[in-house]
Amino acid sequence: MSKGRVALILSAVVLAVLMALLPKVIINKDKKGEFAANGAAAPAAQPDHDPNHEGHEDHATETKPAAPADAHVMATPAQLKEIADLRIKFNQAGAGQGKSKLAEELAVKYAAIAKHDSAGYFYEQVAQVRPGEKSFQKAADEYFEAFTFAATQERSQELGAKAQGLYEQVLKNNPTNLEAKTNLAMTYISSSTPMKGVTLLREVIAADPKNEKALFNMGLLSIQSTQYEKAVDRFRELLAVNPNHIEGTFYLGVALAETGKKVEAQKSFMKVKEISKNPEVQASVDSYLEKLKSAN
Repeated sequence: MSKGRVALILSAVVLAVLMALLPKVIINKDKKGEFAANGAAAPAAQPDHDPNHEGHEDHATETKPAAPADAHVMATPAQLKEIADLRIKFNQAGAGQGKSKLAEELAVKYAAIAKHDSAGYFYEQVAQVRPGEKSFQKAADEYFEAFTFAATQERSQELGAKAQGLYEQVLKNNPTNLEAKTNLAMTYISSSTPMKGVTLLREVIAADPKNEKALFNMGLLSIQSTQYEKAVDRFRELLAVNPNHIEGTFYLGVALAETGKKVEAQKSFMKVKEISKNPEVQASVDSYLEKLKSAN
């Protein structure tokens, strides 16, 4: 995760905490538990994804970034031309390995300009020709990335459902794939069946007690359910594994503050300032520290 994205997220989180509201859904996307906030309802049955739907056509011509956190990603005219040319070849190609190769090239090109839903679609085409754990996971990961940035509830439902279906395929091929299981868990957390996600996260931690991403998400879920003591325990477990986990340190401070341990909370926030020199992160933590002082 880029420093700018961390700053953006922390700023949003601080504002939410100050208003006594945390994001309804916390989605994590990498092994270290770095996060984005996203709210979604239960995914409904999804229609087939059409490569020529309006969104994908936009992706061949649009130069604006896909999401605020990807604001540093800007498609160049050369990139857009490559994509447009590849799309023509893809649409004209017959079924088989040749079309699959073009789909893979398109997926890589779309991922490079942060069009993760389109990347997911084309990786999914590859997986249909060459099914297997790795090919399904490539498609699932791209849909999951898009899911974390979904701007609307409807889009969250659609992308979450696509990621779920593909992660289920990954786990059919390899039930011990903890990365896939953790991401799958987070799509369920944001649905009407959140306990299914919690169960999956517990399975991950049982298999790997030091899994940073699962520990981080369990800590966040404890905060969301106002189980602050449990949150403190989870974040301390996480920091025992990775003492410099920025978001884990920040949320430990939040949980400590909620349990009335303001001195310890301040220490956690000060540590965030030590391990992250990003000016926006520093400003966010300073804002929270000021609120703690004024509450004394």
